[in-house]
Amino acid sequence: MLSDPTSRCVTPWKMSLIKIFSAIFTGVSPTIPPPSPAAIPTVYDAPVPVLEIQSIFLDVFPSEKVEFSCSIAGSSDWTFTWSRDRQEVQESDPNVSLFAEGSMLKLTAATQTYSGSYNCKGHHKTKNVTTAASNSLGLTVNAYTPKPTLSRTSNFNKMYPGESITFTCVVHGSSGWEYMWYHDGNLIQGKHSTYFIRSIDHSNSGQYHCKATRGKADFYTDKSPTTMLQVSDPPKPSLRLLTPWTNVFENETVGFSCDIDSSDWRITWYQDQEQVLEDYVLVLDMEDSLLNITEMTEEYQGIYACRAQLESRRVISEFSNTINISVYENLPKPTVTVTPGINPMYVGEIVNFTCNVDVASGWTYQWYKDGELLPQSSKTKSITLNLSAVGMYGCSATRGEVTSTEISEEIQQDVIEIPVPSLKATEHWLDVFPGESVQLSCLMDKESDWIYTWYKDGKMIQANNAIYLGLNGPTLTIKSASAAHAGRYTCKGDLKDRPVSSRFSSGCNLTVYDSNPTVTLNQDPDYKVMFFGESVSYSCHIDISSGWEYLWYKDEVELNISENKHMIASVGTANQGSYKCQARRGTNQSPFFATSRTKQLEVQENKPKPSITQQPDVDKVYVGESVSMNCKVQVSSGWEYMWYKDGTQVSTNSSRLSIDAAYLTNSGTYTCMARRNKNTFNTAVSDGRILRISEIPTPSIKLLTQWMDVFPTESVKLHCGMSDISEWTYIWNKDGQKVQASNAVSFDSDATTLSIQSASSFHRGKYSCSGKLKSRSVTSGLSSVLLLHVHGSKPRVTLIQEPGHDVMHTGDSVSFGCHINISTGWEYLWYKDDNQLVESGNNYTITSLLTKDSGSYKCQTKRGMSTVFYSDQSQTARLNVEERPKADIILMTGWSEAFSTDSLVLSCSVPESQFSWNWNYTWFKEDDIIDVPSSEKYTVTPQNDPDQSMYTCKGIRHGRPSYSKISEQFKTKNLLLKRRVLLSISGCIFFGIILVFLGCIILRVVRKPAEQEYKPEEAELFVRMDQIKGLDDEPCPLFQFITDAELNSSSKDNPAEGEENALADGETTPLPISSQDDLAETTESHGASENGGLVSFKQ
Repeated sequence: MLSDPTSRCVTPWKMSLIKIFSAIFTGVSPTIPPPSPAAIPTVYDAPVPVLEIQSIFLDVFPSEKVEFSCSIAGSSDWTFTWSRDRQEVQESDPNVSLFAEGSMLKLTAATQTYSGSYNCKGHHKTKNVTTAASNSLGLTVNAYTPKPTLSRTSNFNKMYPGESITFTCVVHGSSGWEYMWYHDGNLIQGKHSTYFIRSIDHSNSGQYHCKATRGKADFYTDKSPTTMLQVSDPPKPSLRLLTPWTNVFENETVGFSCDIDSSDWRITWYQDQEQVLEDYVLVLDMEDSLLNITEMTEEYQGIYACRAQLESRRVISEFSNTINISVYENLPKPTVTVTPGINPMYVGEIVNFTCNVDVASGWTYQWYKDGELLPQSSKTKSITLNLSAVGMYGCSATRGEVTSTEISEEIQQDVIEIPVPSLKATEHWLDVFPGESVQLSCLMDKESDWIYTWYKDGKMIQANNAIYLGLNGPTLTIKSASAAHAGRYTCKGDLKDRPVSSRFSSGCNLTVYDSNPTVTLNQDPDYKVMFFGESVSYSCHIDISSGWEYLWYKDEVELNISENKHMIASVGTANQGSYKCQARRGTNQSPFFATSRTKQLEVQENKPKPSITQQPDVDKVYVGESVSMNCKVQVSSGWEYMWYKDGTQVSTNSSRLSIDAAYLTNSGTYTCMARRNKNTFNTAVSDGRILRISEIPTPSIKLLTQWMDVFPTESVKLHCGMSDISEWTYIWNKDGQKVQASNAVSFDSDATTLSIQSASSFHRGKYSCSGKLKSRSVTSGLSSVLLLHVHGSKPRVTLIQEPGHDVMHTGDSVSFGCHINISTGWEYLWYKDDNQLVESGNNYTITSLLTKDSGSYKCQTKRGMSTVFYSDQSQTARLNVEERPKADIILMTGWSEAFSTDSLVLSCSVPESQFSWNWNYTWFKEDDIIDVPSSEKYTVTPQNDPDQSMYTCKGIRHGRPSYSKISEQFKTKNLLLKRRVLLSISGCIFFGIILVFLGCIILRVVRKPAEQEYKPEEAELFVRMDQIKGLDDEPCPLFQFITDAELNSSSKDNPAEGEENALADGETTPLPISSQDDLAETTESHGASENGGLVSFKQ
């Protein structure tokens, strides 16, 4: 009986049966029917929250604050989440703040990424209920902070006190602004967009700018551009007199100009503080601000001024400066004065005539000589007198075009020639020696008022201790002549008290020798040492002047010789001694003496023997080297030399035997002998000197570094050497040019090694070397040539990636090749993200990529040991390694289909991949490929899977990635058999229920109740909730079979597999099964006390 409370699984059985029938006949999840037709549950729709802006503006700028509120009317049991453009707003964002359980969202619009459509959702605190999304509000974040524009009503560069001005500040494209005004950086009053100054004064001068603010959080714009307000007093006009004079004569013209620094001003003229009106004489030019008085009379004399008015702005300047104009009645007569007042005057003197008018100024003067107009028109006329300047002089004056005076009284001027002085010498000669005296005289023919000036070589002579001048200078006496007194003497005369100078006299040349005359004693032949039998003669000479007498001395004893020559025919030891001579002239009272130098005569008895020296003084001389031998007699002089080689005379008479370029044939023994040609005296023969000539060795060149082709900045070393290396230093050549040491090129001590610290293309070329003896100028021939090639740039290192895909996936293999196609000896360096790797070859291979292999790869080469040369790094190869997508198996067959099919449909897909299209799929059963056409779905039937098999799949496609990871294993676990058993049981239950219903109906019809008062309780077809509460928690067997504890346990043990085998897929209709605990919880949460005994199964 269904209502029997003793049945342990009545209620679960009934409810499960109802669900099964619903699945069979409707294909959707069934709902448990209400326990009674009269108790219908009430289902409410979740309310929709309302989104409002609290901060006024939805069009905001960077860093501006925005505040939203989300609310549900009539309830506070809600928490809220927020979305922007359907993406959830994260509270971890530092620019986002949530308050009041998420109902208030405050954010700082830091960048434009905060632009978007915002909405919110409510979540009930106690019920698992989420509302629909609220209304949306679009927030726009502008890219830049706004900058207001500042304009002004008056754009004049200068404003004047009393004028008004209005500034306007505008932020375009937005609203709600309050404005702040700044004057010279200081905040001033005013919150409106305009700032008005009614009456400007000087304190208003300065820089003006504005800013705007809005919102509760006081968001500020950038400051506007600055505008300058310059307040100046109106300019003061400047009155200028255009004509030359303020004192004028009648009928002269007077002109004024009133100047102001702008053309916008209108000029008003004043005479004696009364405004001037234009008439036929007084002409006003308003455009050029001019006032002209064309014919001056006394009526127009007075004080003139002007004033300016800016009519467009009603500004009036102050008065200008004033100019006083006066008018003379009569014309004056000029007077002439002359300076100096002497008549006659000498030619060359200057006379100055001055014409003067005592009245007014601005006169122009005309001069007259003998009634004829002279060309000069200045007030003073200066005349350098000559004989033609004799005459009568007068002047007149003019001013302007209308005023002229009469001619002054005339003055007579006479002119005579200046006399020339005469210069004479009192002595008989004009060439003197130091210490002698000289006297010269200078005289004029007329007058005695002359003062004489003396000149030597054009320079004036002043009296001193050596020079004496007579009174007024007519004579010049040199008491003791010296070389400084030599020169050409002239004289001239100057009149006392007048600037008159005569011409120079004729010249007189005075020669004063620097020193006393030199007496020369000559010896012929001039040998310091003489030998027995040789002859010698002496002569005494003096080259200056004449009248000389000669005296001879030997060893300070005077000889009885009066001529200037002394002869010794054959010298002996008695003639040995010191000889000198003396010259004399003049009177006995003051004779003049000059003495020669002493000559020493030495006489020897034995013949001398010459000696040979060699230069260079070495045992071995190289071919081509210059060598010389000197033969010298150490005693006396005047020798001629004879040379001998191996006993044969060599044709030379010089003491020096030179071999400019030695040959091997020049080797031999050399001797010499000397003689004097003047007296045919020969010396003994010298000792022999052996000369050895050898060939010059050739140096060898070799490369010390390993490579003949190098790169910029690489170092190079070359070596040059000879067998006898210690005596040589070396010279290096490149392409025939000498190599000099520099910052890049250096040599060791003897230049045996050439080092290039940092090679460049300049060092490319053919290198050779030659040796040079340290002690002599001997240079060897060039060595063999060594070609050094320096590349124009560092080697290019090329990094090649194979395969060259931009994006790789885990499991792929990639290989990098580092290539350099120049030179040899390279080592390879590898870098990942600028960190050096341990790889050293020219290839770097990663056989199975991982995501950690992502990064930037590059390589570099190096070579060298002591000095390492590095190439530039290669280009960077960016390797992006992404996780290979993994295939996923989904069971497509739902529980509701258990009664209509006996097969399972599995679906393979590659989810969550940007490459989720164009996949073909391969299916595997127990890791073996299933031979079926590539398809996304695979159907499992009892025929093809009688056992419980493990299935996997893999995605394959054209393009990259070309395949996916193999999916997790999916086990059928005899699901088909269980579905068949479930279908059979369901059929039996269905027909059993039909039979029960029919039996109950028949029994009710055929059976009569016994008595009215006795009515047994009718069996309830559906169990009540209070009955369900009384049941124990033991599950029924049918419930256990349907829910399949084995499946549940496998899902718990393998969560990933449980997710794959989930029946609640978007394309399936799973069979919902509730446990007793779920029913109990539903019963407890929706009891009869809450809803009148009815239960709502809507969550």
